[in-house]
Amino acid sequence: MDSVDSLQVSEINSSIPKIATRALGIFAKQPLPGRVKTRLCPPLSGEQAAELYRVSLIETVESLAGRDFDLVLFYAGEEAFFQSAFPALPRIAQAQGGLGERLERAFEALFARGCRRAAMIGSDSPDLPAHLVEEAFAALERASFVTAPAADGGYVLVGQDAVHPELFRDIPWSTPGVLAATRERARALGIGYREVAGWEDVDDLPSLRRLVERSPASATARFGRRLLARHGW
Repeated sequence: MDSVDSLQVSEINSSIPKIATRALGIFAKQPLPGRVKTRLCPPLSGEQAAELYRVSLIETVESLAGRDFDLVLFYAGEEAFFQSAFPALPRIAQAQGGLGERLERAFEALFARGCRRAAMIGSDSPDLPAHLVEEAFAALERASFVTAPAADGGYVLVGQDAVHPELFRDIPWSTPGVLAATRERARALGIGYREVAGWEDVDDLPSLRRLVERSPASATARFGRRLLARHGW
């Protein structure tokens, strides 16, 4: 869920309507060469990695649209790109700061607009099952905080029933210790915590290969397969 800096929550466009009771935020970057999927370069070029990311983002949105929760795009980059690509989707600029700060502000934005159960994902898991997201929202009926573990020691989804800022502060982001530190923080604070089934982000060549094998019908997997074939992988 990494991204470049953008606006603070206080600067968010006030014209964005109220959000439904359940909302799923998607953290997304503008797909620019050299700014996304850099761990796939090489073998991919910057342009190929950016196009793979664009396909993944579109697939993520399309696969989760029309469910029993609102989708909200938390974007980093030029809003014009996201307005053109997703004209019907509410858009909120990501806040400045590290990932923990941006997650905290994103949750604040959703709850300020009337949401009662909110979750966040990135745009790096294009085959994330919709039923896993539904399970996370169901878990929030019994707990205050939920995650879907990632294979790399982080999480592919995080949700809560109110803003618990301590769960995003002083976490070793971008390390294999993210999930373990989050579990311990929730325990120490006495915040009711649950986990649903895990999934995997596509961040590097091995994880792209696993996506191709795991979900061959995925649009991102099909595109990734063609790219890998061009490079003899």
